[in-house]
Amino acid sequence: MDKIVVSPLERTVMLPLVRSGRRFWILVAALVAVIAWGAYAYSVQLAQGLAVTGMKDRVSWGLYISTFVFFIGVSYGGTLVSAVLRLFHAEWRKPITRLAEAITAFALVISAVMIMVDLGRPDRVLNLVLFGRVESPLIWDLLSVTLYLGASLIFLFLPLIPDLATLRDKMPRRFRFRRWLYRKLASHWHNLPEQRRTLEKAILVMSLLVIPLAVSAHTVTAWIFGMTLRAGWHTAILGPLFVVGAIFSGIATVILVMAAFRRYYRLHSLITPEHFRNLGLLLLALDIILLYFTLSEYMTAAFPAESADVSWLAQLSQGPYAPMFWAMILGGFLAPAAILAATRGRSVAWTVVAAVLVNVGMWFERFLIVVPTLSTPQMPVPAGLYWPSWVEWSIMAAAFAAFALFLALFARVFPIVSMWEARRKAPSPGPSPAPAETRKGAVE
Repeated sequence: MDKIVVSPLERTVMLPLVRSGRRFWILVAALVAVIAWGAYAYSVQLAQGLAVTGMKDRVSWGLYISTFVFFIGVSYGGTLVSAVLRLFHAEWRKPITRLAEAITAFALVISAVMIMVDLGRPDRVLNLVLFGRVESPLIWDLLSVTLYLGASLIFLFLPLIPDLATLRDKMPRRFRFRRWLYRKLASHWHNLPEQRRTLEKAILVMSLLVIPLAVSAHTVTAWIFGMTLRAGWHTAILGPLFVVGAIFSGIATVILVMAAFRRYYRLHSLITPEHFRNLGLLLLALDIILLYFTLSEYMTAAFPAESADVSWLAQLSQGPYAPMFWAMILGGFLAPAAILAATRGRSVAWTVVAAVLVNVGMWFERFLIVVPTLSTPQMPVPAGLYWPSWVEWSIMAAAFAAFALFLALFARVFPIVSMWEARRKAPSPGPSPAPAETRKGAVE
């Protein structure tokens, strides 16, 4: 059995790569089963058309577009934690940047897939590129999301390079394929001063690039709704509301993923209560801002009391979507704010509970943006009703399962904590560290 000498930090981060228990493979099998069922449901939709869904001529967007908007929003959490906090030199974010960057990339992949699923004829998607009109917000959205996805994948890969070189040199020899993969991906990285300077400049450039791309992607998504003459959509506040809501749900997702990996891989020494406290306070600030935007949106629609707005608000507050609406307001916005304000982010468990409520509430919010507006009649006819079919629920479940599977497999192949950044963490006051020779460990 070969032994490779590594530091305690490297040993903690590398253990998930060389050891996988039965629980991991059970989880993978369960996620694959959900994805397979979703694939079967999509095959039914592909064969029989969108008639197998709950969407009709009155409500032509439903669960798929709601999930698309939700995952676009989730991607914002990674952008904020990694890019924005990196620019502000927030030292505490270093152990969680890798997870945040992975969340961004994988959420964008799922959102792109959901757009394809929503198309009745996916074989004609190329027509959008070949014959699309530049005046259409759909073209703007295609361009912005594509650029955002490409930039996010590059932004995920660049900080991986030094860690891939470490794995190339220190991964046990029995992992031959892994060592070959790391050798190819790490290229000619040898941690030279010039290489480090070049890498840091490239990461800085990508940090500056990915932020406006993220804002543009969700703003343009909001414009697809806002640039139509429909009650609930035709408002200038929709763009900022989408952006703030996206950061809100994104930070909540980072908290949930961070808690799951911290518990499963026992990363308590690297992902500390400080990370949950800081992200929890950030979540509270975003919650207050989102409450302000939400109040402004509904007050602006309610005060003039135009007929279409009245019908739309009635469907939300009293009609078939009222349970979801009040669950969003009370459970998704007010309850997390109360929890985070009372605990001030000091409790990891309560911060996770608040993040769960936020994500459920934000998915409700995305659904309520899409469906009730479409069901509100533009002419004096009865309101249309929409409820997803089993095909839509199955495909949505497969989307969430695929997101979780991507994260699980990523953590199985690549280090989920940025080792080279964690090494450079500013030392805390206290006794001097022991010599390097006494701080060695081994990964077998």
